[in-house]
Amino acid sequence: MRTEADLETILLGPVLADRACGDCVVCCTVLKMDAPDFKKPAGIACEHLASRGCGIHAARPDICRSWFCAWRRVADLPDEARPDRSGLLVSLNFEREPRNCFEGVSINVRALPDTDAIENGMAATILDSLCDGLVPVWFSDGAKKMLMHPEHDVASLVISGEPAPPHLQEEVAAWREHYGMFSAID
Repeated sequence: MRTEADLETILLGPVLADRACGDCVVCCTVLKMDAPDFKKPAGIACEHLASRGCGIHAARPDICRSWFCAWRRVADLPDEARPDRSGLLVSLNFEREPRNCFEGVSINVRALPDTDAIENGMAATILDSLCDGLVPVWFSDGAKKMLMHPEHDVASLVISGEPAPPHLQEEVAAWREHYGMFSAID
């Protein structure tokens, strides 16, 4: 059985040696942590977060040692896409109870509070670099979560099982091959 860390490497790539978190601590505040050795609600700063980063870095929990945002793994993302610079946190998500076949394992681009990433084009730059494979991509602006990839027409056909028109047949078939088994789950 593959672990979530294995899937992150398969779907996003290995951690890039030339990228470091530096002063970025976005994951320490934004993400919910629900691991056997560490739990933290979303949107709340980690109790170990200090003025210069993690106060227990040498003894931090396993989840903090093994999890990396997509900026640390995806070489196509520009340096400006680091979460504290871009106002966007990109990660691979694992939903225990997905509402549809595109939520189980997907890339999630989260807009941080008070970001101007949509207005300045950074959100479009990041989405353009992520929306080319067979991994669903969601965008969340804090108020709602929207499926960005695959496009609506393709996603609807994959979920419904309806025949695809000729111009979408190849793309729909590829998504169904990868995710169709999940769309039959009620």
